[in-house]
Amino acid sequence: MSRKDEIRDKVWTTLTEQKLGRFPFPLYKRIPNFKGAERASKLVESMDIYQDAKVVKVNPDAPQLPLRTQVLKDGKVLLIPTPRLKDGFVMIDPKNVPVGEERKAASIKHMNSYGKVVSLLEVPTIDLIVVGSVAIHKDGRRLGKGEGYADREYAIIRELGNPQVPVITTINSVQLVDDDIPIDPFDLTVDWIVTEDEIIETRSPYEKPTGILWEHVRDEEFEEMPVLKEIKEIVNSKRPS
Repeated sequence: MSRKDEIRDKVWTTLTEQKLGRFPFPLYKRIPNFKGAERASKLVESMDIYQDAKVVKVNPDAPQLPLRTQVLKDGKVLLIPTPRLKDGFVMIDPKNVPVGEERKAASIKHMNSYGKVVSLLEVPTIDLIVVGSVAIHKDGRRLGKGEGYADREYAIIRELGNPQVPVITTINSVQLVDDDIPIDPFDLTVDWIVTEDEIIETRSPYEKPTGILWEHVRDEEFEEMPVLKEIKEIVNSKRPS
């Protein structure tokens, strides 16, 4: 087992043993839904970088549903990655969501009914990104569930020319660890950690990805994530012939 997996397992076990998780169960092998997610969302809503943002990308996992809901209530455009990045991103314009249906629209089950899958060239400039985490260090080093989607999504938007974007994660405080989390060049770090009780600015010394590190993309990933083929074609078309 890798050091990253050891840290993940420790956090999943702690959340389970302390009964700090919520449906869906088991918490293992997923971004865990945690008690206090609504309180963490309220704290994010109080932040200037949230209030100033017009387009917000939020991961599709259960603990971030309260925040996805609020994004729409606040009249912001919501971008949600499709499961396993099969189709890129779903964009939901709050103008297309009737009052009172924001939570339904922000759910994975119904997001396509209120939003639309957009091509990479249609993705608007993103002002703020919210990611889920399994474990996080106070210096911004982050562990997701181990499949690298948040890292890849950030790299994709940077390839498209999006400026560097502030990144927030919402977690239960027990997911904040002191472990020396290994970090790879493609790993996404976090600028703000928001728990059920506090907001922590990481002032991370680690640089975020500026694009996709193609040497780390396996052949099978091009089949699993068609957006990778699309982004490579876009990048190649911009190169001088």
